[in-house]
Amino acid sequence: MANKKELTKGLFKENPTFVLLLGLCPTLGVTTMVSNAIGMGFSVLFVLTLSNIMISLLRNVIPDDVRIPSYIVIISSFVTIIEMLLHAFVPSLYTALGVYLPLIVVNCIILGRAEAFANKNTVGDSAYDGIGMGLGFTIALLLIALIREVLGSGTITLFPLGEWSGVIHIPLIEANPIRVITLAPGALLVMGCIIAFNNYRDNKKASNAKRENK
Repeated sequence: MANKKELTKGLFKENPTFVLLLGLCPTLGVTTMVSNAIGMGFSVLFVLTLSNIMISLLRNVIPDDVRIPSYIVIISSFVTIIEMLLHAFVPSLYTALGVYLPLIVVNCIILGRAEAFANKNTVGDSAYDGIGMGLGFTIALLLIALIREVLGSGTITLFPLGEWSGVIHIPLIEANPIRVITLAPGALLVMGCIIAFNNYRDNKKASNAKRENK
């Protein structure tokens, strides 16, 4: 039950993008295409889960005075691994993500979970926490990217694999796209609308629950 709670909290209650407002730099930068969002989301999921596990394993060994530098060394090692894998097997995605890929090292979500959770909990709980938070971040990126690409370009790019890129075209929107949605202000606008909807839904639930209790 506790593991399930750690796994699901990052999806909704403590979603790193829509609730905690962390990791906004890649959210603004890579969500112009669905394929970029998938690549960045799963890269963060990979690094977050494995770094949480490693930090939890070493939490009684790492001295308090050097814990933050130690976290950065551990995280950067996993970032280097994912960079090498993408460069070798999906070079077009590696190029598209650009500087945002190495910046995972200082992503507030990963450092935050290392300090606030993995450093104080068991390996199992830390793994579930990493998976849950990583999936929550990935879902948030996918949702924002889907809205931005559909409205801003009239396409959905699933697989950036050379000649066959897995692009779905939406003719009506593709002929008359809303270009501002593909810019950074568009990302903030889309994210703001989603956060506003979530807040409205939560407030409505709380109001209904209060009414039922009466």
